[in-house]
Amino acid sequence: MTERTESAERLARPLIRLAKLVGIGTSYVGMSDDYHEIEDDVLVDLLAALGIDASGDEAIRGSIKHIRDARRSRLVPPTVLHTVGEESRVLVNGGVFDLPKATITLEGGKDYGKPLAYGPGDGSKAYVLNDRFITTSSVVIPADLPAGYHTLHVTVGNRTQDATLISAPARVELLDEMKSGHLWGWMAQLYSIRSGNSWGVGDFQDLADLLKDAKKHTGADFTLINPVHAAEPVSPLTPSPYLPISRGLVNFTYIRPEAIEEYQLLGKESLAQVEELHASVEPLNGDAQVVDRDSMWRAKMHALWIIFKLGRSPERQKAFADFCQEAGDDLEGYATWCLCYDKWGAPTRELGNWEQKYTKDSPEIQALKQQFPDTLNFYRWLEWIATEQLDRAQREAREAGMRIGLMADMAVGVHALGSEVWWHPENFAKGATVGAPPDMFNQQGQDWSQPPLSPIALENTGYAPYRNLVHNMFAHAGAVRIDHILGLFRLWWVPAGRKPVDGAYVHYDSETMLGILALEASRAGGVVVGEDLGVVPDYVADSLSKHGLLGCAVEWFEQRDGRFRAPADWRPYALASVNTHDLPPAAGYLELEHVELRERLGLLDGPKEDFERAAMNEQNAMLEMLVRENYLDADFADHREAHEQDIIESQYRALKGSPCKLLAASITDAVGEKRAQNQPGTNNEYPNWRIPLADAKCDVVPLEGLFERESVQRLSSIMNG
Repeated sequence: MTERTESAERLARPLIRLAKLVGIGTSYVGMSDDYHEIEDDVLVDLLAALGIDASGDEAIRGSIKHIRDARRSRLVPPTVLHTVGEESRVLVNGGVFDLPKATITLEGGKDYGKPLAYGPGDGSKAYVLNDRFITTSSVVIPADLPAGYHTLHVTVGNRTQDATLISAPARVELLDEMKSGHLWGWMAQLYSIRSGNSWGVGDFQDLADLLKDAKKHTGADFTLINPVHAAEPVSPLTPSPYLPISRGLVNFTYIRPEAIEEYQLLGKESLAQVEELHASVEPLNGDAQVVDRDSMWRAKMHALWIIFKLGRSPERQKAFADFCQEAGDDLEGYATWCLCYDKWGAPTRELGNWEQKYTKDSPEIQALKQQFPDTLNFYRWLEWIATEQLDRAQREAREAGMRIGLMADMAVGVHALGSEVWWHPENFAKGATVGAPPDMFNQQGQDWSQPPLSPIALENTGYAPYRNLVHNMFAHAGAVRIDHILGLFRLWWVPAGRKPVDGAYVHYDSETMLGILALEASRAGGVVVGEDLGVVPDYVADSLSKHGLLGCAVEWFEQRDGRFRAPADWRPYALASVNTHDLPPAAGYLELEHVELRERLGLLDGPKEDFERAAMNEQNAMLEMLVRENYLDADFADHREAHEQDIIESQYRALKGSPCKLLAASITDAVGEKRAQNQPGTNNEYPNWRIPLADAKCDVVPLEGLFERESVQRLSSIMNG
């Protein structure tokens, strides 16, 4: 039998002990149940990415001592998690005869007002530090502490230290309608759905109309859209919504100029200019082949400058100023980065490039801001307008009767050369990127090129970067879907200059991060969905359910050993769907669109016939389940080409047979689209994230009348049945 754990000799090695001390996994089990131990040089590189020296035996021993001494010398950890309604204890370091005193300042500045009890420590042996014995006692955090981000003040002798005290609900409570049943909604790629008034790309006004029409004509209670995180300020725009410049801010390229309040005040000449700009890109709305973001943005940005230069009323100017003050440093960082990009060009890794030469405090940056104050303010204003329009879409969805409204999608990370990393480099690991280990789909692993948040920086800052991100997401939405939620537990880090296979898992404090999600979702009355597909340990699903968070159940993935599971056996705490954006829509999948596409792009490891045979076997197994569970007539399964629509609809009837609390129908399935939005493993070889919404004949499907189409009504009647 192959050994599946590290030997005692390996575990005793200083390098292994150092890696484990800071949460770097030194071994892992892959998708094929294969066991791997991480090479020494990979561990050394990842430790360096965390700012820890492991360059030699002496350095390793010194780093171990430094970390242990630092943890013992502090009175309390910088971040403490507490569960509302439960009593908890915080360990305090001090002398053998020292007793701690502690108080709590509540979020908002008020004193908790009650004395805190103290008690024994964890029974660990005394630790010698600078010729003093250090041992532990504890402070009791009471069960009635309200939810919030508080400050714990601990005093031992003449030393006082503060810690961020995160008091979070044990779980996110289900919405009332989900407790005894389910809610359903649509999945859509916002950019792909254009109206006659769009500028070639779906926008925030289209989103508002999409949400309202979905409720009015189909009864849906939410729509999940692609991430709308902040993007580049000038063309070319990155097509992937999962590689944003900043996750905490909004993509202003989705602004509808005509929906800005000041648009109504344009003079005759300015109005004619904006209308001419719109007319120049209006034909893009009829292009069924590709979404042209760059042409759209060149025209729209000019129009937005015209509206911006018009000015604002005193009331509107105050609203703008209030927004800038509330958005604070994150907005200033993004606007400054946009200004630099605008005037000096795209950031690159070349040594002479502005992003490599300057930091936010460089005098050259301050000089540029003073030289172009209008342009800097323009980028602040764009973010304000974008946020206004996104918030309006959610507000109108709720007013229309949607129980959830917008379900926002949170990307796993940010662009390595984006504003977040440039403005706050201290929050990120240096010299590593996020990816995935080898699996059956990507035998060399994956490198997503995004720098990971440092778990050390997160703890030291009270998880401020993550708290702000989650708060901002719920400020605009009734639910949040988190891409690759495994990243809250562990992320695959790839050292710079290495192949994705040469990485390791780095662990995060999932309890604290899930607690923050529970706190923010509870405050917003919202729902959290974690994308937990792929190689995900069982404990992740258990932990999500424990905290009231939903995972994902994709019908085409609910199989084992070639046999599909009955929907009745799926887990309740999940968002159920037939497919994902990385697969062709239902019609395309049944017609083996993915086989043809992968062969055309050279993505197959073996003969096309082998992949096609495997795809047909999978399809046969799916149909067998649908027939077995009485969702599909056996004769339809035997004559699938003549009954493709019946098969697609049977898959949605199967969703209804699951106990899942949320169900999602794909708009692409409803209109007969066959093309995938994204083909993993490609960049420009395939127009990823640029496929317009079209029907089976590849004719554009406009937003007007979308939900009144006969095929959409048929699918919604199944979801409402």
